[in-house]
Amino acid sequence: MSVIDNAVYVDGKRAAAPDHVDTAVDELRRCRGDHADGSTAFCWIGMLRPDAEEIAGIGREFALHALAVEDTVNAHQRPKLERYGTTEFVVLRPARYVDSDEVVEIGEVHLFLGPDFVITVRHAVEPQLGEVRDRLENDPELLAHGPMAVLYAVLDRVVDDYFPVLDGLQDDIDEIEEQVFRGDPEVSRRIYQLTRQVIAFQRAVEPLQEIFVELRARFAKSGDAPDLELRRAMRDVIDHATRVRERVEGFRDLLGNILTVNSTLVAQRQNEEMTRLTEAGFTQNEQMKRVSSWAAILFAPTLIAGIYGMNFDTMPELHWTLGYPMALGLMLLLGLVLYLAFKRNDWL
Repeated sequence: MSVIDNAVYVDGKRAAAPDHVDTAVDELRRCRGDHADGSTAFCWIGMLRPDAEEIAGIGREFALHALAVEDTVNAHQRPKLERYGTTEFVVLRPARYVDSDEVVEIGEVHLFLGPDFVITVRHAVEPQLGEVRDRLENDPELLAHGPMAVLYAVLDRVVDDYFPVLDGLQDDIDEIEEQVFRGDPEVSRRIYQLTRQVIAFQRAVEPLQEIFVELRARFAKSGDAPDLELRRAMRDVIDHATRVRERVEGFRDLLGNILTVNSTLVAQRQNEEMTRLTEAGFTQNEQMKRVSSWAAILFAPTLIAGIYGMNFDTMPELHWTLGYPMALGLMLLLGLVLYLAFKRNDWL
């Protein structure tokens, strides 16, 4: 069996520890018979990863609704509170943050609360409900309120465990902000991954509001309201859960803003790089224009010299006395014309 602990409590004190789930009801009746003075008596069975057959057996023993039993067998339920006759079925999603992997591990806890019994089913190792049981057993006055006190204590533990998750997410967000302004190229991937973890955490936290609204409505009914101190303690849990929900919403908005800022900075750096490349291209183009201009200026006299250097006997002006000065003058004139033309067009 996957039963971790099985006990019967009378007025907040452990009165019996049945050896088997099947005998829990009998022990409860016996304890009631021994304390027939209006004492509060109930049994609390804690289970860890029970199989379908064990859950079905528990369902038959305590007349649990088939839909609730089916949800417990299938697991992977969203947080909720449902009533089937006199039995409450509660699903909670505890969480813990694994900083080394930057992952929020989401667990699952199911509670069946009847008038005289509580059944807690954990589908993950965390949270350690044995610690919750020890806390209640050390506070008999609180545990004497019965199954509702167990629900309060489990809710309190689950919500309190959310705060280290918030701290871990906050640390990672602070690191991401530094990466964004440092220009780390891997930051976009990290933002996306952390956003997914925040969304998964938000799905575990957000539905708690519906549970607390339902509890408040039931507390307001006559005959269904627990002791005033327990109600005050439950309001404290509600306040903590509200703080968690608001911080998670803030994280999601903040990550969205960080992603926007990162995209803007990436685009700005790309624009600066394009500007730098454009300026470099412009400078290179100006240099090419100057080189081309001087090449053209030097090419003109070279062309004339090349023509008159062919040494043909019948070339014009070959035997003319002024032929040589004319050739030199033509070279200078053509070079000067080209220089002035390039200078006018800002190529030189």
